[in-house]
Amino acid sequence: MGVKKLAVIGAGSMGHQIAMLGSLAGYETTIQDISPDSLQIAKSKLSKIMDKWVVKDKITSDVRDLAFERLHFTTDLKEAAGDADLIIEAVVEKLSVKREVFADLDKFAPSHTVLATNSSTIVSSLIADVTSRPEKVCNMHFFFPPLIMDCVEVVKGEHTSEATASLAMEVCGEMNRTAVLLEKEISGFIANRILFAIQKEAMSLYEGGYADYKDIDVIVKKALNHPIGPFELMDLSGIDVGYYVMQQQFEETGDPKDRPSKTLTEKMEAGELGRKTGRGFYTYDTPVKN
Repeated sequence: MGVKKLAVIGAGSMGHQIAMLGSLAGYETTIQDISPDSLQIAKSKLSKIMDKWVVKDKITSDVRDLAFERLHFTTDLKEAAGDADLIIEAVVEKLSVKREVFADLDKFAPSHTVLATNSSTIVSSLIADVTSRPEKVCNMHFFFPPLIMDCVEVVKGEHTSEATASLAMEVCGEMNRTAVLLEKEISGFIANRILFAIQKEAMSLYEGGYADYKDIDVIVKKALNHPIGPFELMDLSGIDVGYYVMQQQFEETGDPKDRPSKTLTEKMEAGELGRKTGRGFYTYDTPVKN
């Protein structure tokens, strides 16, 4: 069954932009979040982004207006899931929370609905068993920020049907995103496993006293030609996101090397989460709310 209606669960930094991709692609799209304030912030952010796109001639004002006509906001999970053909979960990167959300979605969504998680590291086999439709569960990992980054990792577990994977790939294409199908699960998938290796080594060098974090960022940008340094990227993505990801990996592997670093843990405890709080490794003039 083709997708006509899309729901995105979670209006944070990933969710609201994934929803806009869906609306721009022509899908009737609903964003659900338990916080009315988060929904209002999401709507305001999307309005600013789309207005800029119009000014830059990336889209016309008619396209913008039609996209917002197709975009709906609600705090009611049952309402969001009730008639959706595809649901993309984009809540906090905690397995327990995602399992709870998927259990509820399974109760509220029609039997044909595909349930996808936007998790950046958690494989869908750790979630699918709380549903009555494991064959309709997969990963659709968009990259931050989704309205700019042209890549989605679609990940099949042993439980995922070919039809589900094909539907996810098709939707990515309609969203004008390059989708890559991973035929086998692995925590962190492809991009983040490579990225985490860089970040872990950068953190080790910093904590070992070999260079300051600012200098490590400079070397990575100048010598390796990366657009952003590893510590700048941690601030941009959110220190909390990186912390939860590493904590999840440690719980899965039991390997002490996967445990969040001392520096990351200290910043979590201090509430220094990066750009969103105005301070992480660097200090920012204005906090950026998700």
